[in-house]
Amino acid sequence: MPADNLINAPEFTVSELSSALKRTVEDRFGHVRVRGEISGFRGPHSSGHCYFALKDESAKIEAVIWKFAHARMRFKPQEGLEVIATGKLTTYPNSSKYQIVIDSLEPAGIGALMALMEERKRKLAAEGLFDEARKQLLPWLPEVIGVVTSPTGAVIRDILHRLHDRFPRRVLVWPVKVQGEGSAEQVAAAIRGFNALPETGRIPRPDLLIVARGGGSLEDLWSFNEEIVVRAAADSTIPLISAVGHETDITLIDFAADKRAPTPTAAAEMAVPVRSELFAEVESLARRTMVCWQRGQESRRNELRATARALPSLSELLAIPRQRLDHLGAALPRALKANTHAHHRRFSHLSAGLTLKVLRGQVAQASHRLTVSGERIRLSARALLRNRRDRFAGLEVRLKASKLSNAQAQRNAIARDRERTQRLAERARRALETAMQRLDARVAHSGQLLSALSYRGVLARGFALVRDEHGHAVHAAAAVGPSARLSVEFADGRVGVTADADRPQPTAPAPSAPKTAPRETKPAAPKRVPKPVDQGSLF
Repeated sequence: MPADNLINAPEFTVSELSSALKRTVEDRFGHVRVRGEISGFRGPHSSGHCYFALKDESAKIEAVIWKFAHARMRFKPQEGLEVIATGKLTTYPNSSKYQIVIDSLEPAGIGALMALMEERKRKLAAEGLFDEARKQLLPWLPEVIGVVTSPTGAVIRDILHRLHDRFPRRVLVWPVKVQGEGSAEQVAAAIRGFNALPETGRIPRPDLLIVARGGGSLEDLWSFNEEIVVRAAADSTIPLISAVGHETDITLIDFAADKRAPTPTAAAEMAVPVRSELFAEVESLARRTMVCWQRGQESRRNELRATARALPSLSELLAIPRQRLDHLGAALPRALKANTHAHHRRFSHLSAGLTLKVLRGQVAQASHRLTVSGERIRLSARALLRNRRDRFAGLEVRLKASKLSNAQAQRNAIARDRERTQRLAERARRALETAMQRLDARVAHSGQLLSALSYRGVLARGFALVRDEHGHAVHAAAAVGPSARLSVEFADGRVGVTADADRPQPTAPAPSAPKTAPRETKPAAPKRVPKPVDQGSLF
């Protein structure tokens, strides 16, 4: 390509070129569907966005799912899952690569759905959601049955018809979507809503739940394989029957439910018994109960008659007790008199010891003990007071000695601190004098260096400094225009001058130019010394 064409070609910055490429790619591929296998997925980033790649046998493309799109996705991305992604192509300027921004994601075919279902089944089973120990027994005859299903399908009519035939019960229907986007969230919300009803509220709390749906393909039944539905079924405190699809259809809610029914009609049969059969059984049990009661009564009547014949007569039973009572009644007066005499002798013996002399002796003895105890207390108080007085006197002496020694120690410490302060002050004065001498020497040296490097020393040797009307130094004759006002600075002052308009052109130098040129360039030798910033050139 000719050089002129290259010069005339427009120039782009890197940002402009990246923006142009981004607009071109987004305009051309604003909506695409891509099928591939997820690679490099490690879960959502801390920001909530997902970054991974889609690949096939021979190519790979980077992919990103923003946080808001990932939150509303029905299928979540997983490593190794083959999917169909819908979105738009764009570029990432920082790394000069293109990528697909995914808006929706769906598995690619039945095989991918089955693989996803098996993977989810293993994960939930490892958490113990399918354990038999978690499952509850169904109530034998529930008063209220809650049904989670579509209100417009044939499923609810089959359940109600079967319940009416077997045993009519009160049924609460929570209408939900059983297929499509948002159906899984509605089913899970219905299960949790039934469990959240109070026991004695306006709406009765069901004793049994039935989650039902008609048959369909794996894609149609996929809502009941969602993790949110399985966890809601496993967390239900109300016994739950899963009746999703036909007998050959298997979903993950079947493993988490307390009971699985092959069809919705079978779920209704599991929920309640047959009322006519119960009536017949109750009548049979009533007849058997009556026969058993009659047989028991007859048996007890026969036993009572046999026992009555074996018992002795009443006079024979009371003869010995009557004889014993007569004997004891005859001995009672003699026993009362003997007991009275014994108590009288005991009281006489005790009263003999309670004389006036004995009481006076006990009082005198008690008074003597009181006098002795008072004298001992008085002596003890005097001794204790004397010991305390001696102890306080000793403490007073020790306190005075301690105060004197403490005062002397404080005086010594103050003297040592005063001496140390004087030494430090002397050292500080000497250090200050030394620092001032060093600063004076440094200032003197800096002044000598400034004098040596100042351009005024050069002016004193006969040179001059030319400035324009703005005060800037003029370095060359070509910079001076005709009639320009200049200022020439000598060693003893400044002179204003005007440039000559008829000076010779610089292309034809005068014969005397070689004599003056060396004089102007000769002072260029001291380039070894750095030139001050605020000083202009001498030439």
